[in-house]
Amino acid sequence: MCRWAAYRGDPLYLEELVSSPAHSLIEQSHCATRAKTATNGDGFGIAWYGDRPEPGRYRDILPAWSDCNLKSLARQIRSPLFLAHVRAATGGGTRRDNCHPFTHETWSFMHNGQISGFERLRRPMETMLDDELFNARSGTTDSELLFLLALQFGLRDAPIAAVAQTIAFVEGLAENILGSVLLRFTAAFSDGKSLYAVRYATDHKAPTLYASPLAKGYCLVSEPLNDDGDAWQEIPDGSAVIVSADGLGITSFQPEKPAATRPEPLSIPA
Repeated sequence: MCRWAAYRGDPLYLEELVSSPAHSLIEQSHCATRAKTATNGDGFGIAWYGDRPEPGRYRDILPAWSDCNLKSLARQIRSPLFLAHVRAATGGGTRRDNCHPFTHETWSFMHNGQISGFERLRRPMETMLDDELFNARSGTTDSELLFLLALQFGLRDAPIAAVAQTIAFVEGLAENILGSVLLRFTAAFSDGKSLYAVRYATDHKAPTLYASPLAKGYCLVSEPLNDDGDAWQEIPDGSAVIVSADGLGITSFQPEKPAATRPEPLSIPA
């Protein structure tokens, strides 16, 4: 299982999540405490928003703890909204285009979880994509494909509903093709304005998710960045989180069955 951290609020140096805290994301890359595997050394990535609509991004296949460039960038880059991820691969090779976060236009996405039986579901999942989104796929992970499916189902217009439809679609495929469903999904995603997260699993064993105020904003993390237990709120399984200019909100989350036919291709704003 992977570990990740995200922030939205007044501009903050990336190092405040990535490298400075006692249990920073880099520390979690070789010593995670609330995951099945303590080591997350199959690459890392950061995506951050600045003066342009689309996010900047840096990814590599090195373990996060061994990349001096990551520490240098995290110390220098200041952003009001960013996502950072360290990977423990459950599928897909250790290569740069399999490292999170994934980006498309203004959107960024990172994921911790898995789809059981993904290799048998991959092709029918891909057939739901229109040509633009199919051609945008560069890696081989279930995470990237979930992101592109969410875009297909309307992520630009209704982010949480699009993710609910995506998960319901995958669950339906698994039931029909495999005869059983096991999907675990804890993800963060953003359009550069708001930060969203979903924690959900069919077996109610979703990867962990915590929230806490930080500076003049909020951070969402796979596990707390320090030992101050009172500062961290665990987000329940079956929840969606939205961090916006209005603050942090938590609502219940359930998959929502999409239309039986493929969604119409989405128009791209000029």
